[in-house]
Amino acid sequence: MGRILIVDDEPGMRRILAANLQRDGHVLAEASGVIEARALLARDEYDAVLTDQKMPDGSGLDILHAVQEDDSTTSVVFLTAVGTLELAVESMRQGAFDFLTKPFVPDVVRSAVKRACERTALLRENAVLRTAVQKFEGADEILGNNLAMQLVRNMIARVAPTNSTVLITGETGTGKELVARAIHRNSARARNPFIAINCASVTETLLESELFGHEKGAFTGADRARAGLFEAAHEGTLFLDEVAEMSPAAQAKLLRVLADGEIQRVGSTVTRRVNVRVLAATHRNLQEQVQQGRFREDLYYRLAVLPIQLPPLRERKEDLSELCRMLTARVAAEIKVRPRPLSAAAEAKLAEYSFPGNVRELRNLLERALILGQSAELQPEDFPLQPPPSQPLNSEMTIEQLAAHLPPHLDLRETLSRLERLLILRALEGADGVQAEAARQLGLSRSDLGYKVGKYSIAGILQPGGQRTMV
Repeated sequence: MGRILIVDDEPGMRRILAANLQRDGHVLAEASGVIEARALLARDEYDAVLTDQKMPDGSGLDILHAVQEDDSTTSVVFLTAVGTLELAVESMRQGAFDFLTKPFVPDVVRSAVKRACERTALLRENAVLRTAVQKFEGADEILGNNLAMQLVRNMIARVAPTNSTVLITGETGTGKELVARAIHRNSARARNPFIAINCASVTETLLESELFGHEKGAFTGADRARAGLFEAAHEGTLFLDEVAEMSPAAQAKLLRVLADGEIQRVGSTVTRRVNVRVLAATHRNLQEQVQQGRFREDLYYRLAVLPIQLPPLRERKEDLSELCRMLTARVAAEIKVRPRPLSAAAEAKLAEYSFPGNVRELRNLLERALILGQSAELQPEDFPLQPPPSQPLNSEMTIEQLAAHLPPHLDLRETLSRLERLLILRALEGADGVQAEAARQLGLSRSDLGYKVGKYSIAGILQPGGQRTMV
């Protein structure tokens, strides 16, 4: 049973066809020609269109083109007295589902329409499945067909139906949150909340309150009781981005939730049970953090039940051409500009770039080029790729160059202390005095940076906006 549009300029033929098709329970609509049919197609969705070929205001081929413009999944059946072989071949070549001639056999028409509806249903089901697959893959950063990305998608498909914790690792911009959202979206918890928090963006003193909630009077400013994110995510998913930045106290509380499913608000002795799936992510090597005593070993093993490692873009350059093509189309649609391809020279320039910001950086570069580029194709000059402002000191060559400029006799302890202090000041200036961001830039935990800020008497040196008051 389907929704059928009958297009024929003869009222008597429309009535006969409608009487036959109603026997199969179809919902019918009628049009006397091309103009009326176009109006009906624009207003409603049909499973099949049964059309004559020769009409005063057009032809059956015009109807076929109108259907294809409106919804290419709708099946079109020709039923015409002008039954030439050339017309039959041409209509089928252009996408008609079937071609029948008048006078017709009712059962043959009914069978053709039934099969046409079945084909339409199959095409639409496939379209829904394709959309579901795209939704499953999540977003731009999960695109790509190299082996590492295939393994990522395979892992998402395998871990999504479970309730186990997942640890997602990878550099900034590789799409860790998008992987987390894809896991949630394809889990049994999909209809329940997905709540994300960046642990590096919340001060150490407030993170516990954000996650676990607090009671009235638990600390200065706590003028009322407040539920935390674990309670808000009950029966859903909580995504802890940059989990390595959690304080030892917050790590201990998180371990309890994972082990017992219980939380305790700040300032309360009462435990509350929660049913939350935890997904965690970090750009750091948590095993190294454990060895350095910065992250609890027992918590690491609780989080890393199902690990997913996202590769950086520089390690999957074979995906670059496809990523550029797909991202350009998506970004152009989002910002409402005309999509333009990359020239061969522009693509070659991008292929030589290391992409420290990974796919997120590529997307931003493409958006800028689409807005500011002047040519029909995006050109190399549309991508002003600048090297990082300073090279990291963990580069062996940079350390050698630095050592070459030092005097032969120096106080090593004093020199290292002065260098560490200057690096911390520079990071705080670049972060406008925000310690969480400065710690991220320096590869330190917030607690480590806080200790060093006190050690070198840096507190109070920076005004808002990164201005120094004294050194």
